[in-house]
Amino acid sequence: MPSTVIVGAQWGDEGKGKVVDLVSDDYDYVVRYGGGNNAGHTIVHNGQTLAMRLIPCGIMCKTITPVIGNGVVVDPHVLANELKTLHDDGISTDKLVISGNAHLIMPWHVALDGASEKRLGNKKVGTTKNGIGPCYQDKVARTGIRVQDLLDPDVFRDKVTSVLAIKNLVLDKIYGLPTYSVDEICDEYAPFADMMRPYVTSTEHLLSHAIRDGKKVLFEGAQATMLDVDHGTYPFVTSSSCTAGGACTGSGLGPTQIQKVCGVSKAYITRVGSGPFPTEQFGEDGDTLRSVGHEFGVVTGRPRRCGWFDAVVARYATEVNGLTDMAITKLDVLSAFDTIKVCVAYDIDGTRVEDFPTDSTQVNNPNLKPIYEELPGWKGVDISGCRKFEELPENAQKYIHFLEQQIGVPVSIIGCGPDHDQTILHGWNN
Repeated sequence: MPSTVIVGAQWGDEGKGKVVDLVSDDYDYVVRYGGGNNAGHTIVHNGQTLAMRLIPCGIMCKTITPVIGNGVVVDPHVLANELKTLHDDGISTDKLVISGNAHLIMPWHVALDGASEKRLGNKKVGTTKNGIGPCYQDKVARTGIRVQDLLDPDVFRDKVTSVLAIKNLVLDKIYGLPTYSVDEICDEYAPFADMMRPYVTSTEHLLSHAIRDGKKVLFEGAQATMLDVDHGTYPFVTSSSCTAGGACTGSGLGPTQIQKVCGVSKAYITRVGSGPFPTEQFGEDGDTLRSVGHEFGVVTGRPRRCGWFDAVVARYATEVNGLTDMAITKLDVLSAFDTIKVCVAYDIDGTRVEDFPTDSTQVNNPNLKPIYEELPGWKGVDISGCRKFEELPENAQKYIHFLEQQIGVPVSIIGCGPDHDQTILHGWNN
């Protein structure tokens, strides 16, 4: 099996990092294919906790080659800090490779991101204000600066000069913000060229040759299906293609090289930032999910919005990504409840809807109400020590089977706690 995609099947923060860390030992390469340092993956391995924002989580595996693909936008400041953190923790980054075609997040991207959100006021998207969106805007506008440009001082200066001729006008005249000089940007970024140079290569050729030689590639998704710029709850989405299809465009490998696509969902559902969230809980249930699940953003620390599992969203993610498997994480959090709800459909103006609405007026309809089925829980039972499906309480087993029926694909990985080994492999096959 040459390659597998691990993709978020909700609104992000599903525990993709843990799943990647869990299965990466069976692969030769792990590839980040989209997003930037707006993504946060927390790994707990042998008691060691790391929050990764750019470098693939698979770097924890010494035998794997971690790849930052062309679809990623890279903030060199964040990359430098992350490399230092890994080095300080004794984790080697010698095998890391970075695509020369990846785009660089520049200081004006960060400034414009924050200014744009402030200008939108109550209609803000809820970005992390890390410059991700403005960087992707420049990429599409063909005015972006890439990693390979940074490695040539003359090319970098020329591109910075051209870009600042426009960006400084926008910063000054529209937002009243400070502007940048070419010299200060070139001086600031010159050390990053030396830092990144050893890692930069043509990752497209690297991965193609790896597949040809029988190597196995694991794609590490960032953000999630419902935040995809095309298929998510637009405009409350990220700026990249974070569905399984983005693995192809963000790495240079073709779709025929992908044989397995595993979606990752929590046993409930969360969301950070603005946008529709049909099963959001505002009372005691939501507070319990947040506190027991420690639902606060890795990158921002923001409290996450919490709700019951939404099977309508899960079925949509299965369709859009072509899922072959589903991983359910944080099943242990539901041990806090007597009964558990699952949204199986929506009621929109009196009509039962089982497919996620792609019409934004429908999904934002104030009359949209989730239709729940309520299942018995296993309150008070500690499942963190379960390593086989049969060891789970009967009601927990029934809950997983119910999700499988609703989603339409097998649940092959079950998370029973935050650590690497607090996991049940339930039919997972590489």
